[in-house]
Amino acid sequence: MNRPQPNEYPAWGETYISKVNGDIIEVLEEQVFTIPALFERNKNKENFAYADGKWTLKEMLGHIIDCERIFAYRMTAFARNEPQQLPGFDEDEYVANARFDERNYEDMIEEFSALRKANLYFFKSLNDTELNRKGIASNREISVKSILFIAAGHIIHHVGVLAERYEVV
Repeated sequence: MNRPQPNEYPAWGETYISKVNGDIIEVLEEQVFTIPALFERNKNKENFAYADGKWTLKEMLGHIIDCERIFAYRMTAFARNEPQQLPGFDEDEYVANARFDERNYEDMIEEFSALRKANLYFFKSLNDTELNRKGIASNREISVKSILFIAAGHIIHHVGVLAERYEVV
């Protein structure tokens, strides 16, 4: 699958899309294993935040899970030709209201894996027509294919943040 072109997504999408190298489905499949393993290796840091007011490792995982759901919904809606605009979301408000600190960390790790595995069935089912369909989310036009790349690149971005600021390996 070819990379999305800049006219298929808002400018902010480049931050994530540019991080994806190789076959997009292979990258998404690899994340089913690498992301849970990363969080599992660092379970002793689940409540660590690198500075006051920053998310804990557990909150970061929760944010990744929330985004996995949101990206999958947006792809589904636009692949099915949804004519309505979809709302944006404030990731800080989502984390603040999610009660991730009350959740079981291991359950959250498994939740990400289960979500991504389920979503992969959908992602792989999309044909070129569906991948190229566009819709409006957060007041910006975006293609299904772009969201697919953003979903992978968003996680790559956060893995970089985890390595740099949380000293997670």
